[in-house]
Amino acid sequence: MKPVERKRKMPGLADDDYYFSPQGFVVFTAAYHQKRGYCCKNGCLHCPYGFKKEK
Repeated sequence: MKPVERKRKMPGLADDDYYFSPQGFVVFTAAYHQKRGYCCKNGCLHCPYGFKKEK
C-alpha cells in the first residue's frame, strides 16, 4: 500500500498563504504578503511590492 501524502499545516495561515519548497522550506506567497500589508525588505521570492535585494 502506497503511503498517503499529506500537506503539512502551518498554524494560523491559510493554505494559499504558503507552500513548501522541494527542500522543505516554507515559501510565503504574494497573497500572504498582501494580507500582511507591508514589505519586510528581505527580498522575498513572491514580493508583490517590487523590492529586489541587492547582492
